[in-house]
Amino acid sequence: MKHIQEIIKQYLSNLGLQVKTDIYGYGVVGILNGDKKGKKIAWRADMDALPNDFPDKVDFKSKVKGVQHGCGHDIHMAIALGIAEVLAKNKKSLHGTVYFIFQPEEETFVGAKKMIENGLLSKINPDEIYGLHVTALPVGQILVKKNEIFAYQKRIRIELKNDLSNEEIKELTNKIHSSLSRAQIGSKPWEIQYIGDPKIGLASPNTIFKDYLIIDEDFSSYSGNDTLFLEANLYETDAANLRKIIPQIKQVIEVGGYREQLLSVSFIMENPTVINDPELTDFAVKTLENIYGKGGLIKDYGQCPFFNDDFAYFQQKIPGVYFLLGGSNLEKGIVALNHAPGFEVDEECIRTGGKSFLSLILKRLNEK
Repeated sequence: MKHIQEIIKQYLSNLGLQVKTDIYGYGVVGILNGDKKGKKIAWRADMDALPNDFPDKVDFKSKVKGVQHGCGHDIHMAIALGIAEVLAKNKKSLHGTVYFIFQPEEETFVGAKKMIENGLLSKINPDEIYGLHVTALPVGQILVKKNEIFAYQKRIRIELKNDLSNEEIKELTNKIHSSLSRAQIGSKPWEIQYIGDPKIGLASPNTIFKDYLIIDEDFSSYSGNDTLFLEANLYETDAANLRKIIPQIKQVIEVGGYREQLLSVSFIMENPTVINDPELTDFAVKTLENIYGKGGLIKDYGQCPFFNDDFAYFQQKIPGVYFLLGGSNLEKGIVALNHAPGFEVDEECIRTGGKSFLSLILKRLNEK
């Protein structure tokens, strides 16, 4: 990561940007001040990889054992650097300021929060922020929607007196799973490989990725000090339902005959989810449709499960929009399914993302 930080720092410096590397970790912030007054806009690009040994057939396979470029962050960095290069060459006619935030540790949900805690937003003070993530949608597609892009992700922990047999544990967790799980009739929203499907994927009004609660079928369990701990991840699309989950689990446990064994039920992981600003989202849709036609940007009808992004921490402080960028090309055998073996991206999406979001940033800067 230190090597990547130096490359980005040097690249931005050569473009004439002011560069900061003292915010957090291997993060880099490039500041491009236009010669004319205007808005202050931030663009976020994440810059970490994944700790696994999944096979890579691509020429950018990591040279570090146990590391995979399996989420597309190198694509994000390339797009950000491309936008910075074009804007820097047009600095004299540029209104306002653009901040390029190259953020580490997105995968662990640490980087954005730490950068904010270390004073990033007080040092650059942007009016709004934008970012993207490449994923298994057809190359050339850009999806966006107002409000939630992903399902709300929680991890539940149940504490019980440690006197349940393995059979009783399995029976109880099966009851919890069957009682809480919710999906549209005939749909399987946990089948993430279908997010790009034209009939049931995110871009379809008939998407299977809406109105669901997914919970792990197999709970993890461990014991300590005469206490049994059961844990599972869950994904809920409706924020209003979140407060009902713990009471529902308690009820299942009590009705199942374990009232005396129950000690507590709690959320132990409650990362915020990405929530797009409605006004800025509308502006982005209108802008890209005006420039590139109706196919320039596609409405997202669902909420993607299993994934999330700590871009949400930036959105808690300033309004922002987060886009999904298609990177798959099935004709070429390229499937950009994040965190999966054989992850690969059609690099044409760099061109799509670069020109589209360059246009959006310029339009926002020219708005009074």
